[in-house]
Amino acid sequence: MRTAQQALDALLEGNRRFVAEVQDHALQSEAGRRYRLVPRQEPFAIIIGCSDARVPAEIVFDQGLGDLFVIRVAGNIIAPSQVGSVEFAAERFGTPLVVVLGHSGCGAVQATLEQLERPSENRSPNLRSIVDRIRPSVQSLLDAGLQLDSEQLVEQAVRANIRASANQLRHGSEILEKLIARGQLRVVGAEYSLETGSVDFFDYDQ
Repeated sequence: MRTAQQALDALLEGNRRFVAEVQDHALQSEAGRRYRLVPRQEPFAIIIGCSDARVPAEIVFDQGLGDLFVIRVAGNIIAPSQVGSVEFAAERFGTPLVVVLGHSGCGAVQATLEQLERPSENRSPNLRSIVDRIRPSVQSLLDAGLQLDSEQLVEQAVRANIRASANQLRHGSEILEKLIARGQLRVVGAEYSLETGSVDFFDYDQ
């Protein structure tokens, strides 16, 4: 199994290939790979990403079958089921790296800002549960009274939400906290640019 730094380096290199449009198609088409994975998987990174159809982690990072353990949910929020999924992969497979992957122009973040500015009772309880998990990180930006235009507000809110989700993983699970303390797990936050295709890793655990 790779170290967390080796896993991060592999993701960075894969994203560079994706941006340059020189993907390693052998990762997807290698004969026999599917059969070799039947008895066991060994994903080198766990990705908690947004459900947005434009941000498929395996493609963005140019990785193949069995490389990534991907959890996708609107707004890359952290709920008990996401925490449990990360715990499962980190413990069962020894996966050393977790990446919370948000993206520019996130619709779930925008919906949260809209809800805070123009509360609506028409949202379903299920959608409201997503908005409510994003709300605290976004609310702090509004409370700070920063003079931001709508585009800047969304940009900062996306990053605030990524940081909040990463911190929830670092400090919201006894299992993950122990793995982090032992140096067996690293949690980082990152943002994918819809415009450029590049991923910026900006929130590193200490």
